[in-house]
Amino acid sequence: MSDHLVSVAVPVPMPQAFCYRAPRDCLPGHRVKVGFGRRTLVGVVVEVVKKPPPGVSTIKPVKAVLGDAPLLTDSAMDLLNWCARYYHHPVGEVYAAALPASLRQGQVLPEPERAWRLLDDAPSPAANASRQHVLLDALRAAGGMATADALPAIAGRAAVLRSLLERGMVERCEAAATPPVATTPAPTLNAEQHAAAQAIGQAVAAGDFAAFLLDGVTGSGKTEVYCAALQSLVAAGQQALVLAPEIGLIPQLITRLRQRFAARVETLHSGQTNAERARVWADARRGDISILVGTRSAVFTPLPKLALIVVDESHDTAYKQGDGFRYNARDVALRRGQLMGVPVVLGSATPSLESLHNAQQGRYTHLRLRQRAGAAQLPKIDLLDTTNLQLFDGLSEPIISAIEQVLKQGAQALVFINRRGYAPTVLCSSCDWVASCGRCSAHMTLHRQRRELRCHHCGRTARAPAQCPDCGSDDLGAAGAGTQRVEAQLRKRFPGIGMARIDRDSTRRSGALEAALADAASGKAQLLVGTQMLAKGHDFAGLALVAVADGDQGLFGADFRAPEHMAQTILQVAGRAGRGARAGRVVIQTSHPEHPLLQRLASGDYGRFASAALDERREAAFPPYGFQALLRAESVDAQAAPAFLKRAHDAARAIAAAGIEVWAPNPAPMERKAGRWRWQLQIEAKQRGPLHALLGELLPQLYADPQARRVRWSVDIDPQSMI
Repeated sequence: MSDHLVSVAVPVPMPQAFCYRAPRDCLPGHRVKVGFGRRTLVGVVVEVVKKPPPGVSTIKPVKAVLGDAPLLTDSAMDLLNWCARYYHHPVGEVYAAALPASLRQGQVLPEPERAWRLLDDAPSPAANASRQHVLLDALRAAGGMATADALPAIAGRAAVLRSLLERGMVERCEAAATPPVATTPAPTLNAEQHAAAQAIGQAVAAGDFAAFLLDGVTGSGKTEVYCAALQSLVAAGQQALVLAPEIGLIPQLITRLRQRFAARVETLHSGQTNAERARVWADARRGDISILVGTRSAVFTPLPKLALIVVDESHDTAYKQGDGFRYNARDVALRRGQLMGVPVVLGSATPSLESLHNAQQGRYTHLRLRQRAGAAQLPKIDLLDTTNLQLFDGLSEPIISAIEQVLKQGAQALVFINRRGYAPTVLCSSCDWVASCGRCSAHMTLHRQRRELRCHHCGRTARAPAQCPDCGSDDLGAAGAGTQRVEAQLRKRFPGIGMARIDRDSTRRSGALEAALADAASGKAQLLVGTQMLAKGHDFAGLALVAVADGDQGLFGADFRAPEHMAQTILQVAGRAGRGARAGRVVIQTSHPEHPLLQRLASGDYGRFASAALDERREAAFPPYGFQALLRAESVDAQAAPAFLKRAHDAARAIAAAGIEVWAPNPAPMERKAGRWRWQLQIEAKQRGPLHALLGELLPQLYADPQARRVRWSVDIDPQSMI
């Protein structure tokens, strides 16, 4: 071992990288095994250094260099280093978050997936070789090529394939060797779509960074604009990254892209196995994938020929990581585009207020799609005052009648209620006992099919009681409605009608979501009940009615972003109606029909809402007119978190420059979760630079705090939720 010194990002909750001695051929981007305390960990070399950090006398050698060449490129590392600085998160954990689990654990980079290809002049097997005939027929049905796993799982499949190989009937090849054939021609774009696609295409051709806000009403054909922009770069052998906020939106998106492009289109998301994720990651890194469609973490996937990044439904808060490394994939995508000189498209029917502000300031090019594609029209939105109406498991009689009328016409109806389970609360009418979670500041939700109470925050379950645990009364009631209760009411009212409930409970089983969405798209499920999983991105041509069961949810939230999130959710789910030949209608049940927010939404004009909301934000100096960071702390000891944040508050106040407000620590809106007491400290600034400067000086003091080990703490830059 020479005196070659390297700085290694080790996956530990400490801010700095660590110095090790390494062989001369160990370069930035290499994975290495290193000793850290009593453990052996896999880290990534960040840089070569000339001398040890001050005060370090003993330098350990790396135990092993993994791989012949660096795993990460300079541009990938530039992005990760920026993330560590901007989000003030330990650099080793940032690097670890960007790698598939198997690579974090030190496993080798997967080789290209192998496939079996049918030879044109293959001789026919013997008539009695039934298993050979089965596999050859399957290869023909697959277009002449398939991986072994995609072929029928007959007994001795591997041996039969080897026999076919020896007889000259098939050959081995890389799975990506033969691209698929496009089956759907590109539609004719309207004038607005064409102008948007042309602007994006020009930026792709120029090979320069540009940020576009594709602001199109629901059903305006934003996906077709993406496809038109992708056409030339795919033909040129370049790569594109398309991000979606949720796994549920990927099946429809991936199907459309595979139908449109004679190129390899793959997905990357948490629903895949570790082996699948590693294979796709490795193939993308080799340049074998033309279009990668993924959720939040896919933003870090290496793509050497990247030419365009698309962030679909860019307003969605699911792009913000909720714990640990709290990055926002939308913002990281923009930074990646800047670093690599690649255009970035943010698509949404209800853009975030920050994105609209950036467009107004000229930072983004604002592309508008004001009309729906084809002959489809935007749905009519009605507010239904439920103040004096009886509700049947959450639904009023006018709503039920509207559903009945639509079903008689052979169309589809969707009931949207953003609460899963049967009822959100179980209570005793005799003594006011309420079923609460003993580990969270929350009620337990009733799941009636299993006779179970379940906490949707920590996962705790308990048997639903037959009698009140406090007074012994039999007078227990289920208050409120969730998706299961609404589904039960609709099945009672409309027996024999095909129905699909789509929420996290009904789609846990592998393939359940895809099957339910297929039933909805085909019309087999004429009546749909769902949560926000159905609110965006889906295109059901037969859907004529959307009923919002609880239009008041979010009207009076403590979070200043609650009105924005509510407006986006309602208009997104409303946009599922009337996307085909049928006219669409939306009915919102509310006990506050006069509320200004609902009045604005009833017009269907998101721009009108956004303009008023931005004015309110400006007056309050809230983002995008100010900048925020949230220090979060939690502990099983009720006193440890507030004590830690009190010390952080005093330290921050001592170094805060003018224009920075450091608020006193407060309990989180959900004060206790999973047995931990949660507190937070909010810091606001008029300018981004001073806020980061303060954190850069404050955080080393917090890491050095001897009491910091008693709490789990983190910093959240640009928080999207105060919960």
